[in-house]
Amino acid sequence: MIDPITLAVLAGRMEQIADEMDATLFRAAFNPIIAEAHDASHGLYHAASGDTLVQGKSGLPIFVGVMSFAVKAVIDKAAEAGDLTDGDIYIFNDAHMGGTHLSDMRLVRPYFRDGELFCYLASVGHWHDVGGAVPGNYNPSATEAFQEAFVLPPVKLARAGEINQDIIDILMRNTRLPQSAMGDLNGQLGALDLGVKRLDELLDEYGAETVRAALDALQDRAEKLMQAELTDLPDGRWEAVDHLDNDGITDVALPIKVAVEISGDRMVLDFDGTAPATAGPVNIALPTAVATAYVAIKHVFPDLPANSGVMRPIEVRVPEGSLLAAEFPAPVGGYTETILRMIDVIFSAFARAAPDRVVANAYGTINALSIAGKRANGSPWVMFSFYGGGHGGSSESDGLNHGNAPISTATIPPLEILEAAYPVMFRKWSLRPDSAGAGQHRGGLGASYEIELLEENAEAFLFGERGRFPPQGVAGGDVAAMNEFAFEQDGGWETPPLASKMLGIKLKRGQAVRLDTPGGGGYGPASERAPEAVARDVALGYLSAEMATETYGPAWKEVDR
Repeated sequence: MIDPITLAVLAGRMEQIADEMDATLFRAAFNPIIAEAHDASHGLYHAASGDTLVQGKSGLPIFVGVMSFAVKAVIDKAAEAGDLTDGDIYIFNDAHMGGTHLSDMRLVRPYFRDGELFCYLASVGHWHDVGGAVPGNYNPSATEAFQEAFVLPPVKLARAGEINQDIIDILMRNTRLPQSAMGDLNGQLGALDLGVKRLDELLDEYGAETVRAALDALQDRAEKLMQAELTDLPDGRWEAVDHLDNDGITDVALPIKVAVEISGDRMVLDFDGTAPATAGPVNIALPTAVATAYVAIKHVFPDLPANSGVMRPIEVRVPEGSLLAAEFPAPVGGYTETILRMIDVIFSAFARAAPDRVVANAYGTINALSIAGKRANGSPWVMFSFYGGGHGGSSESDGLNHGNAPISTATIPPLEILEAAYPVMFRKWSLRPDSAGAGQHRGGLGASYEIELLEENAEAFLFGERGRFPPQGVAGGDVAAMNEFAFEQDGGWETPPLASKMLGIKLKRGQAVRLDTPGGGGYGPASERAPEAVARDVALGYLSAEMATETYGPAWKEVDR
């Protein structure tokens, strides 16, 4: 039995190791998706099961669950080969084995202590470009993984500390931006080196037996905390359903359905009724679906620690053949859109059981927008970024204006960084009036972006959602504005036939793309919103006078301002 004080100290020390690994990569990475947006993660993982032991607080929460599957894939590969040694490093991006999508490059390194495997260290980061048909890899018309990116299964990047240059050569030949990829790879290798150094220091101080006992105790403690949280909730079954606009190939809506069942200290999330796997790239692999359930649970129970013990009392049922359990080589490039909808439906179902614990739906799409071309000197450039929107209102407050998606702690790259790195100019970057879902506590506002091309020619690609189905309110709150995208052509502004997805948009110098992102859903009936709050929103320009009167009535006009 480890004493509580030592356990608390070791928990903090191990979290600090993962946090420092995060910071190391963020400082070293070449591409702004990692360096500025922090689309990456690091952690410590169980030597036998691959379960998450510790994850850094600055990385993406979706990677907590996903990376355990990635590490388990390496464990299985090493067991099959029978040649795991100290200093080995595996690298791969196969999303069907490790979750998420092919842009996320995973490095997994065993950590040995006195000749015995103690745990695994892992690093994952979103590389800017990994080949495929579309620069930036968000191909909305892909019908198989090979059209999205170069697919790499788990292979040894290093053997006993010696880097295999052949693997690096293959990787660099399969990217449009080898300098960026090489910088990101070196950053990830540096983060793993630092993790090994810090673990050596920790085990030198406390001993392997004590640290191992602390890791086991932290998982057991997380399980008990989760059980206690569930016991405080009413028993029952609650359902919710929402839809994806389409799969990027066929313009047919795709339902995602969940039933939340609570019985004592156990919970089931059952996704029966969800659409079958699709031809287009809104599928996700089973590891991603399980990890997404964890992210939603962490939002509902925010005080729980980030390790696998939290999921022991929870069963996630995903129907075989559904778009939440797609098999290789089904395309999964748009996984972000699907997992956001999973979180939305879990929140909506939970709102029927414990509305004070959830927020209304956030804007529900990262709007993966790529603009790519060649500079005057012939060198290629790829501007890939994601964009913000409104978060849902809650029982305590209005939603956040122009936040990032609830799958991450990432930040939206600043326009100054994007303009400095690429031949574009932002004509507009502002809040979007009248986009919030009405309610006692309204949702947050979406954003409006307009991006002009400064080079001679380029192509744009959009992979988004919420162009047909708006973010939902909860507890009587209203829906928010939907996603709207347009692109400038010689004849004026045009919109995509599939609303939120399109590739091959030809742009000339001086032409632009425009993105108006959704707001967040409202919480509680609009009739219960204070007139003073409505008047303040009108005064700030968040809400037009016409919309205010139509939605909330005329009482706000009587407020003394």
